[in-house]
Amino acid sequence: QVQLVESGGGLVQPGGSLRLSCTASGFALDVYAVGWFRQAPGKEREGVSLINGGDGSIYYADSVKGRFTISRDNAKNTVFLHLNSLKPEDTAVYYCATAPADILRLYNDDLDRAQPDFDSWGQGTQVTVSS
Repeated sequence: QVQLVESGGGLVQPGGSLRLSCTASGFALDVYAVGWFRQAPGKEREGVSLINGGDGSIYYADSVKGRFTISRDNAKNTVFLHLNSLKPEDTAVYYCATAPADILRLYNDDLDRAQPDFDSWGQGTQVTVSS
């Protein structure tokens, strides 16, 4: 059974950190592009970060650049998203999803426009940043 499972969300104070995990079962993650997306209440889902299959190239949305770090552990079949210096506006449900490697090249590095090409999605994990 092909499945993605996110974990690691929670409640954190502004300035705090979390580590989100996206673990795959039934297939190997390392040949795919793995994206992280988030959706806040009343807002559209937006792309946050992506790590490519193969060369491992990385993309970040401007809103998280310098604060979030994406990484991959192939032995654990897991992609991580490290969230640092969290702000209240980072509050959202965070999802991971997979797409063919190098997917962003088709969309000129626009992760939001590439969303329809992500065909396996996890159930999401809630991140709440509040004092």
